[in-house]
Amino acid sequence: MFELRGNLTKLQNISLGITGAVVLIGLWWLLAEMLAVPALDYRAPSLDDPALQHLNRDSLLRADSIQFANAKTVGKIYKILPTPLHVVQAYPKLMNEDQLPMHTLHSIWLNLKGYFWAILVSLLMGGLIGFIPLFRGLFARPVDALRYLPISALTGLFMLWFGLGDNMKVAFLAFGIFVYMIPVIVQRIQEVEDVHLTTVYTLGAGNLQTLFSVYLPSVLSKFMEDLRVLTAISWTYIIIAEILNNTGGLGSLIYWLARRDKTDKVFAVLLLIILIGILQDRLFVYLDKRLFPHKHYKTKVDGLKEVQTGIYIVLGVFALAVVLPLVVAIPDSILVQGSGLLVLAAIGLILMGEVKLLKGLQKV
Repeated sequence: MFELRGNLTKLQNISLGITGAVVLIGLWWLLAEMLAVPALDYRAPSLDDPALQHLNRDSLLRADSIQFANAKTVGKIYKILPTPLHVVQAYPKLMNEDQLPMHTLHSIWLNLKGYFWAILVSLLMGGLIGFIPLFRGLFARPVDALRYLPISALTGLFMLWFGLGDNMKVAFLAFGIFVYMIPVIVQRIQEVEDVHLTTVYTLGAGNLQTLFSVYLPSVLSKFMEDLRVLTAISWTYIIIAEILNNTGGLGSLIYWLARRDKTDKVFAVLLLIILIGILQDRLFVYLDKRLFPHKHYKTKVDGLKEVQTGIYIVLGVFALAVVLPLVVAIPDSILVQGSGLLVLAAIGLILMGEVKLLKGLQKV
């Protein structure tokens, strides 16, 4: 276990992971107890109390000091850092008092919309710069330099350009993502191996066939891994954008909870964001395995076609749900019902394919 770049067994991985989690929770609990302050059965006297009106200032201060000195400790106040137990107990309160599900869905929807526009712009601009020397000479260096922009310093400009609504949040998030994505797309295009290009040219493929048969599969298969890296960045930007106007979302909720000294609820929301980020990362891993099976499976397996078709349907429905409201005025009820039925059908197709895939992998 102490060997340089040594490997752990599966049992060691599990046991050490559990131990590490327990140690971190224990340290968190210990630090919370150390930072806690005692709660006293003491209440400062009210100056409006008729019984105190006859006392002068010195007498009032003396009585207050005596009462404070004789106060007894009745518990602890965890104002700076709540314990893990307090954080867990905050979730029912967040559900009942602060509309946590609504804020969570709002943030997830904005996050997905920001990803959609960032990916679309990145593929278009990155493709032009990566494939065509004219655009590469004109824009490669300026676009690469955009990565050094302090994105959080641009919030005022985005508020000026897009207002304070959700459009500003989506635009801010999309910009924060695609300034990193575009140089990555250009790099992935340059990394396509010459042996593959030589092979398709030898077989008589034209530029368009080469684009769809070699470049796109190669670039997109690596691009999926790059998207995972940007998951944490995307949540950072969406929280910043939501704090700006406080009209909904987890960022807005965190802002108002912190203003009211609800640190237990703040930590609960932060842990929820971490959980969503982990699930989003696992989703990208799943999509990578199913959409680019050549990276993970050595042989063709039954069920992949059904799974891929279902995934493409879900992605297509999502794209339409983002773009259509900008083009055509569609009532939300019709949009939700129509897209919901398609998504349910696609999920059924994915599950059917997964069953076939599981059986096929067991035979291999």
